[in-house]
Amino acid sequence: METVLPVWQTIQQRFYKLVSGIPQSDLELGLDSVTIVSLIRHTAEAEFIFMEWFFGQPTPEHVKERMSRKQSEVSESVESVEQLLELLQLSNENIMSAMRNLPEDAWHKPVESPMGASTPLEAIGRLMYHAGIHAGQISLIQKVERSNQK
Repeated sequence: METVLPVWQTIQQRFYKLVSGIPQSDLELGLDSVTIVSLIRHTAEAEFIFMEWFFGQPTPEHVKERMSRKQSEVSESVESVEQLLELLQLSNENIMSAMRNLPEDAWHKPVESPMGASTPLEAIGRLMYHAGIHAGQISLIQKVERSNQK
């Protein structure tokens, strides 16, 4: 855990910085049905889901309610960059707390989940990879949209 937490924080800070630099007007940009706002929201929601599955920590009720809404309902009320940053901060704080509270010997024990068995260490690795993929998608969407506006 002593090694994982600093790496996690570095990746989270980079993703947070990326999101904080997105203009409000870019949130609805997308390719096909995937928008920047949906990618940001999905990244935070995945962290809450993994926190439950692999660390046994409950998701806050207000986040659960929001995650249970249909995508069409969520899309109708686009959040601000500030609201998305708050969600990312909340997911980061919660998963870091879950990591700190996980006993050292539990990091390498497989945990069954709806996506199959993974150790908490593997789950954190997947979340890091997941955030990186979506950071790339966000940058690609912005690049494609800017080139289309020329």
